[in-house]
Amino acid sequence: MTEILFYHLLNQPLEKVLPTLVERSYERGWKVAIEATSQERVEALDSLLWTFAEESFLPHGTDREPDAGTQPILVTSRADLATDAAVRFLVDGASLPDNAGSYQRVVLMFDGNDPDAVDRARNDWRQAKAGGHACTYWQQGDTGRWEKKA
Repeated sequence: MTEILFYHLLNQPLEKVLPTLVERSYERGWKVAIEATSQERVEALDSLLWTFAEESFLPHGTDREPDAGTQPILVTSRADLATDAAVRFLVDGASLPDNAGSYQRVVLMFDGNDPDAVDRARNDWRQAKAGGHACTYWQQGDTGRWEKKA
């Protein structure tokens, strides 16, 4: 059964939170895919992963590269890429994949200050629960720490 985690961003932007979560997944030996909704966002996340911390290195590539499927961390705007990843991060409104059950974990991150993003996340929650997935909901507290709410 796939574990689907919903991360409700309130006090920090995606750019502050995503690299650390990706780093933890990579350290577990998991192949990671990050799906955004535009090529511009893919490029911005690509730059972010190279520069987010001097003491960290996250080997990654994007869907522009011919060897995209072999990357340990892939940043893409294509739902059909990196289907062999263990973890798939969905950002900026990327949809819950039809093949969600093929991942160990799907992490859906949404901006709690955007009513449309909250509505999409609620719909994805219902869809994931109806699909029999184990769902957990995490919300940022005032200090930026994650608090499990459901």
